[in-house]
This record gives sequence, C-alpha cells and structure tokens, in this order.
Amino acid sequence: MRTMKRMNIFTGLTVSLAAVLMLFLALCLCPAPAQAAGEALAAPVPVATAGAWTPGAPWDYKTFREAMRQSGRASDLPEKDFNELQARKGVAVQAIEKYLVRRFGKADPSVLRAFRELPREYYHYDYQQKRAFASNTYEPAPKPWAIGYGSALSDYLGQAYMTQLSRPRPGDTVLEIGTGSGFQSSLLSRIVKDVYSVEIIKPLGTDVARIYKPLGLENVRTRVGDGYFGWPEVKGGFDIIMVTCVARYVSPELLKQLKPEGRLIVPIGQPFKRGQVLYVFTKDKAGKVHSRKDVGVYFIPMTGKIMEGKS
Repeated sequence: MRTMKRMNIFTGLTVSLAAVLMLFLALCLCPAPAQAAGEALAAPVPVATAGAWTPGAPWDYKTFREAMRQSGRASDLPEKDFNELQARKGVAVQAIEKYLVRRFGKADPSVLRAFRELPREYYHYDYQQKRAFASNTYEPAPKPWAIGYGSALSDYLGQAYMTQLSRPRPGDTVLEIGTGSGFQSSLLSRIVKDVYSVEIIKPLGTDVARIYKPLGLENVRTRVGDGYFGWPEVKGGFDIIMVTCVARYVSPELLKQLKPEGRLIVPIGQPFKRGQVLYVFTKDKAGKVHSRKDVGVYFIPMTGKIMEGKS
C-alpha cells in the first residue's frame, strides 16, 4: 500500500498517515466498554490522603519513587536516567516557549510555569499493561504515547497549545472531557481555581484518579462517566470546557454548562479520519454562542452518547 503523508499541525512534523492509523488501531485492541448513554455518572473516585510532593518543592529521584508508590504504580527507572530527564526538561520547555511564540505571538508565562512545575515523567504510564515508560519523556520530536485502553498521552506541544488557547485565569473553574493520562488536567490545575475531569473508560479513570494526591494537586476532581453530559452538579457552570477527544459535534449539554464569556475548546470531525478541526466556542454576556475554526488536528474519538449522532 502506498504511504500517504500529512502535516501534524501541533508539532509541525510530517508524519505517515498509515503509521498514525496503525498506532491508534493498536491502542484500541482491547478497549474497555463505554458507559451507556444517559447512565448516571459515578461518584468521584477516592484517592490517597497523603502526598509525596507539593508543587514548587524539590523534585528528586526519591520523591519520584515515593509519588509513584503512593499512586499505586511501579517504575524501574534508574536514577541515572531520571537525572538525564531533568536536563532534557529544560530543552523541552524552551521548545514549548518558541512554539507558543510562533503560534500566538507570545507565550503565556503561566503556561510555561505550569510546564516547569509538573514532572511529566510521572504521567508516562501504560495503565493496561501496568508498565511505566518514563525514560521516553521530553522526547525531541513530540508525539502521542499509548497509555492503554485506547487512550493516549498527547504530545506536549499540543497540550501547551490547547492550554494557552483556552486563556486560563487564576479564578477559573474548568471542565475537562477525557481525563486520559491526567496531565492536561494537572497542567490546568496549576493555573486555575478548580478542575473537574470526566473519563468514560472505567479502569483508566479509576487508576488515574489516584495520581493527583501524591503530587499535592488538591484542586482536581475526577469521575467516571460519559463526558457528553458534562458535570451538571457544579453550580454556576464552567469558565473553560476542554474536550481532549474528537467529537462528531459539540454536545448541547456542554454548551449549557458554559458560563457567559466562557470558552469551549473541542476537536470536531470523524473518528480516525483526516479533516478534524479544533473549534473554539464562546458564549457572550447575553448567552449567545459563537464559534470559530482554529487549526487542523488529529485526536482519538469521543465515545458514548456522542456516537449516536444528534437527537
């Protein structure tokens, strides 16, 4: 079969479409059953009561090992490799800054600070195979990484882009649809007041819920459920809603939960096909919704009620 090539908008790298499809087919070999449409959302998953670290404190090998232990995950990363990762992190943050300047004209200092604070190697873990792959962190050519159950840790340039695009502020309340690895919600938690995150894959959502407490991230709440319905119990709604998987259309339930002057970031398109586009929906003070196309993207699909089509 002739290999087709396309441009990855986030990373600026030319990648093989066939390779991308092979990656996501591999991701979906053993997917967990999606929650039935309309099913009640599960209660937030309880997590550990003590943290190994707090943001801003020194992050060393011993702390990394203890945080992994508290989160219920094993890691065989040697200390030498851990130290090499810390050196690579500085290079990655510089790449993020240059990328944001190129895309937006300037890099948001709060986004760069959040990236500097968070130990990304802590999030490189395959929950289906129960295997850490921290040594791959801060790769020179950013790419998505499989984390099991058909889900992926997005590349760090893409995550930085979506974070700055959402214009997060210290007083904001944020809803994320698609918890995945937990990195995006953790990143936002370093900037905003509160983050709520919904994951439809039960074993993934249950395990990832345990990673926040060891890092002292007290303002993140997660639960297992269908992101189509958002988190309606949160009074007043959300300043930012970020969907981290491609939807066929924007859920009307999410639009209802968007505050006036809020921003909803969502990839829209068909699963595993080219032509997906990142959209920005905004709601004005009068409650009227506006939308604009942003950039071409490629995401794994949002599942659940959204797959049924518009009602």
